[in-house]
Amino acid sequence: MVNGCDCSVVVKTACCEKEIPYSDETLREAVSLLEEEAGIEGDGVCGAIRKKGGAAGCVITPLTIGTAPLLLYLAMGAAGKPVFVSETRGLYQCGLNLLPMEDTERFDLIQGRQTSGERRLYEGCRVKGFELRVMRGETVALRLDICGERSPAVYSSADVLERKDEERFNGDCVAYRINGKEYGNIYGVTLVSKKEGGTRTELRVKRALEKDYDIPQIIDEMTITAQLLRDKYECRRFGIFEITVKRLVLISDETNVNCADAVIGPLRYYVAGTVSTEVFC
Repeated sequence: MVNGCDCSVVVKTACCEKEIPYSDETLREAVSLLEEEAGIEGDGVCGAIRKKGGAAGCVITPLTIGTAPLLLYLAMGAAGKPVFVSETRGLYQCGLNLLPMEDTERFDLIQGRQTSGERRLYEGCRVKGFELRVMRGETVALRLDICGERSPAVYSSADVLERKDEERFNGDCVAYRINGKEYGNIYGVTLVSKKEGGTRTELRVKRALEKDYDIPQIIDEMTITAQLLRDKYECRRFGIFEITVKRLVLISDETNVNCADAVIGPLRYYVAGTVSTEVFC
């Protein structure tokens, strides 16, 4: 058991294998029932056939300097070739683009239980949707909705996991720019995307009402830049990822102004353009 947590999740792709910091998970074998209806005559007893259907559930994890490149790649779906950053020892910049689930690569997940020593291997998984939550005073968290067609393989292991204590991205160190202007009244955003049969994406913005920072109903481009502040990382790159969302259209303003204190209200935008990410690793 590590840090009082009984469960661990390891992500395996074609190029790497990495344990992700645990927050919460509902990974399980998907099961469906084919029900047989009772006849008009007879004793009215119904039958059902239990059918196994692969993997289901979600994984919620904080983003760290070590896991952000991999986790954001799984969420977005497509990665370009890494580009070396000049004047650094070994830092690379990688561009990620949002793709439908059907166009993304498959990966494996290993779910471990320390007390029972049981491991479950979910092969051929994909991300069918994700939610990235960035709020002041909170760790930046990513939820990946998982699906797969293969039932998990169960095996035993007595290995004790040695988890690294890596610095986590925090909502206090995030900058927001809308149409080239930086906005200091945004308390946080939530990026939600459904990726089955195409991409349907929303951006929810939580902001304080201020006259000098009136957010427009139609946004051409919005950038969300998160960075780490410790000075042990590469010069000029203190652990950064940046998300760019284009062509946002306001669909709902849920602000309630009936209060004496500062008004903090949510806005919901539909993303009609592209979503891309730059991450350094």
